[in-house]
Amino acid sequence: MKSSEDSGAEVMSIGALAARFGLATHVLRHWEAKGLLHPGRDAGGRRRYGADDLTRVAIILLSKEAGLGLDTIRSLSATVDRATRHKILRPEAEELRSRIAAARASLELIEGGLNCGYEDVTRCPNYRRLVAERVGPRVPAHGRA
Repeated sequence: MKSSEDSGAEVMSIGALAARFGLATHVLRHWEAKGLLHPGRDAGGRRRYGADDLTRVAIILLSKEAGLGLDTIRSLSATVDRATRHKILRPEAEELRSRIAAARASLELIEGGLNCGYEDVTRCPNYRRLVAERVGPRVPAHGRA
């Protein structure tokens, strides 16, 4: 059964649904082509979206905001199995943790520059520590090529 064939529910056109979420209509068509949306059609072949479609669009948008790609979102929507869901989401969670760590390190550098009392930021202890951590241990003179 098509998702927009909700009994007694209000149906809307592709333009109305797109406007409701601030999207371009081609985005909804793309999501349909990717298998994320399955709108019903009226007698003239025009797409008609119902309450289930509203929910699906909201879920897609939330998932995209969480950093998930359309293929991942489609895979998640196609499974009700907890183990499969975990298999899909574990690498996504790890990637997000990595991006958060990188963002925290970037914020530390920027805040260090903002809080530095020196005219020359390269004299700040925080700046020097971060540079030293990036350089790593010095290579002994006899170990150089």
